[in-house]
Amino acid sequence: MSVAPRILEVGPRDGLQNERSILPLDLKVRFVDLLSDSGVHEIEVGAFVSPRWVPQMAGSDELFAQIHRRPGVTYSALVPNEIGLDRALAAQVEKIAVFTAASETFNKRNINASISESIDRFRPVLSRSHEAGLPVRGYISTVFFCPYEGQMAPDAHLPVVRELLELGTEEICLADTVGEARPDDVRRVLEQVLPECGADRLAMHFHDTYGHATENALVAWREFGIAVFDSAAGGLGGCPYAEGAQGNVSTEALVNAFQAEQADLEVDVARVREAARLIRDTP
Repeated sequence: MSVAPRILEVGPRDGLQNERSILPLDLKVRFVDLLSDSGVHEIEVGAFVSPRWVPQMAGSDELFAQIHRRPGVTYSALVPNEIGLDRALAAQVEKIAVFTAASETFNKRNINASISESIDRFRPVLSRSHEAGLPVRGYISTVFFCPYEGQMAPDAHLPVVRELLELGTEEICLADTVGEARPDDVRRVLEQVLPECGADRLAMHFHDTYGHATENALVAWREFGIAVFDSAAGGLGGCPYAEGAQGNVSTEALVNAFQAEQADLEVDVARVREAARLIRDTP
């Protein structure tokens, strides 16, 4: 029997951060509240990053202050440095995420730092988060393919996984940033990482550029016991540093796929669709 899957809704952060028009705060609040009511397990509400680099994430402090927090839902945020952590703590964020990559080239293009430099930057963030009792997720981008380096070796991410584990990161998210991974790629990567990191500490983040995201998620769940999967309402999202990369796997498609497999997952797809329409219908 497979573990019960858990949905981490990334629409408000990863989904919206590349939208061209800056959405008003009240719309974002409504978006998060609809997602809260849908039954997803966690919502990545925003990011405490410089608004100069990610204008859409400006006002994450106010967003956290105005959303209606539902019991049983975890409200998390992306935090790149100690300045961001100060803001996250003030906003009463319940879990934080830091980010790096398996590809040196991508990391330098994305955050202007080597992999080693990016980890050094968030070492104090992890230390202080743990002192505050906050769990930490570590994103690893370009685990499967890189827009600059091409297909990654199945074990390319392992040095990063080991460092994150040594730092006490509670959850490690393996990301298919380009959206090119297929089921056999997922198998090859997970066969490498599971001896290093248990399935209970892994999460998967699939983009759906070539239409394999739900299939990839089912393989990770059925064959390897991965429980946590990122998705975005309406398939929102993309990657500005990965030309051609489409949005995240849609929450609706992922939930429908799991429920068709008789998974123990109670998420109201109609409410997720309502949330997605709220964003799609905004000029």
